Amino acid sequence: MLLPNRDQIQLEEVLSALGHPVRLAIVAALTDGDQHRCGSIVSGVSKSTLTHHWRVLRDAGVIFQEPSGRENLLSLRTDDLDARFPGFLTSVTQAMAEDPSLRASIGDYLDALPPFLSA
Repeated sequence: MLLPNRDQIQLEEVLSALGHPVRLAIVAALTDGDQHRCGSIVSGVSKSTLTHHWRVLRDAGVIFQEPSGRENLLSLRTDDLDARFPGFLTSVTQAMAEDPSLRASIGDYLDALPPFLSA
């Protein structure tokens, strides 16, 4: 899995990757800074569909994907994204917490969000 280097991460790719409710929910779940097993982040979505979403996020430079046994561990590329686009991730997660219409667009995937975003 070839990840883009920090300086290769492009804003338009990141924005495009975050333009889907499942991917936005995945990123929100990863904002705690921990690594998460790929199957533990979003429920109710087929494995093949999740694989597609992880690839989009990985290729855009939004997440790290590290093999661990039969699964992958996912984590957010916080340092790289903050270096390229200071304040971007904070703005996105803050907007999700404060804007009911944005939160509503996530629909069924709201359950995957950390508690501070779903309150």
